[in-house]
Amino acid sequence: MAKTTRLTGDSSIGTWLDDPIGGPIISELLAQSGQDASVMKPVRRLALKRLVKLSQGAFTAEMVDQLVQGAAAAASARGAETAGAGDAADDAEPTEPTAETPVWVEKTTNGRFSGNTVIVTGAGSGIGRATASRVAREGGRVIAVDISQQRLDEFVAEHPQAQIVPVVGDITDDAAIASIVAAAGDRIDALANVAGIMDNMTPVHEVGDDVWNRVFAINVVGTMKLMRAVVPTMLAQAYGSIVNIASEAALRGSAAGAAYTASKHAVAGLTKSSAFMYGPSGIRVNAVAPGPTITNIQASFASPLGAERVQLAMTVLPDPVEADALAASITFLLSDDGVNINGVILPSDGGWSAV
Repeated sequence: MAKTTRLTGDSSIGTWLDDPIGGPIISELLAQSGQDASVMKPVRRLALKRLVKLSQGAFTAEMVDQLVQGAAAAASARGAETAGAGDAADDAEPTEPTAETPVWVEKTTNGRFSGNTVIVTGAGSGIGRATASRVAREGGRVIAVDISQQRLDEFVAEHPQAQIVPVVGDITDDAAIASIVAAAGDRIDALANVAGIMDNMTPVHEVGDDVWNRVFAINVVGTMKLMRAVVPTMLAQAYGSIVNIASEAALRGSAAGAAYTASKHAVAGLTKSSAFMYGPSGIRVNAVAPGPTITNIQASFASPLGAERVQLAMTVLPDPVEADALAASITFLLSDDGVNINGVILPSDGGWSAV
């Protein structure tokens, strides 16, 4: 009798889709919401159970259990039918399960940020939330900044034992910057400038002033304002670490539209200039350039030319990762583990920058 792979919540979504039993089960579930298996392409390598977190309640742990039970029941029924087929089933060649790349599992370092005050912007969702969460779980006092009170409330509720000071504010606003610094107090050990927005993929001859100005206001001006605000404290204590979020668009021209690409190149320049200026004073300034990441920032295409060119470049994208994987890179540079790293634009992109 042919062997079948036992499907579990830890099996990758790709394994489920490619399985003769699991594939139809998943396809039927997707069809109920008017979708097909193509929507799962970006997350094929993730374990099925990771959908519970990513879907934000749309896909529940109970649904995972039901799928696993349904697959097991279908496999048992198929086994019984095959066994009843006689000697022909006994002669069937056994199938070997395809080796899968192990799913990365976050491993925190207890106490890595103990005694440290760390400001994290964009802390209500995506990469910012994952970064703030990791710092908090590793003992840091987090000044969690976001424009959404609701998202911050949810984040704080997830970490009832952590030292989290939520600050609702727009990083382009001087009054909000002052509130963030005041919430941090007399010591600021690290800053993660994560808050940012995407453009609409327009090339320079089509980009509107509204898109250009808004993207630069948040991605560049807001980043600069908060750096400018925390550096005096870091200079006074002769210690500090700043990590800005750049992007693959800071390294290449094919990742976004003109506004976003130019803004992230500006972030890279701001990072390198500051690293040069403040390195001798004990302040390290680096940037992380994420590749494809599963966040709440969605790409939109307002230009046929932009869509054609950028989507062509996207054909060589590596599989996207969850925000936790980016938080691992960011917190490494924020922490003393990155003691000898200054002025680096670190691609955390699954190898995209090597293409």
